[in-house]
Amino acid sequence: MRFDELGLAPDLLKAVSEQGYTEPTPIQAQAIPIVLTGKDLMGGAQTGTGKTAAFTLPLLQRILPFANPSPSPARHPVRVLMLAPTRELAIQVYESVVSYSKYVPIRCLCTYGGVDIKPQIEEIRRGVEVLVATPGRLLDLVEQKCLNFGQVQALVLDEADRMLDMGFIPDVTRIINLLPVQRQSLLFSATFSDEIKKLADRMLQAPVLIEVAKRNTVSETITHRVHPVAADAKRALLVKLLRSEEFNQVLVFTRTKIETNKLARELQRAGIAADSIHGDKSQIDRLKALEAFKNGETLVLVATDVAARGLDIDDLPHVINFELPHTPEDYVHRIGRTGRAGKQGTAVSLVTADEVQYLVDIEKLIKKPIEQIVVTGFEPEYDYEYPPSGRKKHHRHPPAAPAAVAPALRAPRERSTGRTRQNTIAADGFDFSKPYEYRGPQPVAAATDTATGKAAPVTHEHPHKRQRPLAALLGGLGHKKS
Repeated sequence: MRFDELGLAPDLLKAVSEQGYTEPTPIQAQAIPIVLTGKDLMGGAQTGTGKTAAFTLPLLQRILPFANPSPSPARHPVRVLMLAPTRELAIQVYESVVSYSKYVPIRCLCTYGGVDIKPQIEEIRRGVEVLVATPGRLLDLVEQKCLNFGQVQALVLDEADRMLDMGFIPDVTRIINLLPVQRQSLLFSATFSDEIKKLADRMLQAPVLIEVAKRNTVSETITHRVHPVAADAKRALLVKLLRSEEFNQVLVFTRTKIETNKLARELQRAGIAADSIHGDKSQIDRLKALEAFKNGETLVLVATDVAARGLDIDDLPHVINFELPHTPEDYVHRIGRTGRAGKQGTAVSLVTADEVQYLVDIEKLIKKPIEQIVVTGFEPEYDYEYPPSGRKKHHRHPPAAPAAVAPALRAPRERSTGRTRQNTIAADGFDFSKPYEYRGPQPVAAATDTATGKAAPVTHEHPHKRQRPLAALLGGLGHKKS
């Protein structure tokens, strides 16, 4: 099938041709005819399948009758609303709309947070037909009372699973409630969890379900491998891999923003051209880092899961999971950055003993085992166990080597065969080995007064016990006068 067989307008086909496309991808071939009929759609497609054009082209076609070259804002109300979870993905969708609407008088705007909102407000007031936005910034614009959704004909929710992961579903629900009930709605997601299905029930009406690949599967052109490694040697192993000839452009994933910055700095100190990208960076810094990576100025881009969503990098050959994600679905999203459009890609994961269960969950999801290769000099911890048995090993260090292997170790002390009983009888006949028995006050031996030569009176007081003075009634202790 060719694009000119899908019923698209000549101006759109001309723009598609200039992009170098002649045949639609499977998701495009299935989705475009359905969207052109005005039906709701629920599409299951992995990243890199061409799904952006699958909804951009037919929606542009549907609003072509309203295209108007007039400069009046009233002639350019918002007719199509496209929601994306991240700034990068929103920009990618926006660039797609701009490319395909090159020869038609349709205005498009991309709005996202992290930048001044005033220019976006001014642009909206001048009129836009296609609005691409992140949920948070769109609600900010709603509060500014500069948006009118009364003529919205279509809503697109792209990367719905990532919207869920980022906690945007409440915002999306608020936005849906602001739109006309009679509209076309399209939902695209790489995975379909129960929460996504619930969202689809609220958002879609009798949708057509299309899937171009099995759920939660990865491209067959991606080669997976795991390097078991000790936690304290993981950074050194990463440096070794990046210095090898195999890796020339690598996207490295970590779990947190703090780890992203830290790892990028350590790679820079090791002489590797690296940079980081995460949500706390300004939009300008993120775009600079991304452009440097695309242009080859940066060898390694360290990213979080959220920041990497929507990164569109042609021919990215390698993805390294410095840390495995906590959810196996995120593994699918991560490695979806490579192996696109039938090209070869490599997904490498550095796995410690504490991450083995994550690896098992990933293999269950993608329904294939991943080859494990131990790099000499970077062996894993002694308690690395695959598959995990569930028995926790309490010792943090390996057991001591036997004497034959480590003769320098001190030999254990031999235990004596017999014990010598210690003398427990005191000089006065008291046996310390028996329980104490109270015998009442015992008189001490009579002593001789050295002054008189007579026997001192028998007393039950200790001979050396000090007599404490008694306080006089109400008067305290008396003081001796000189």
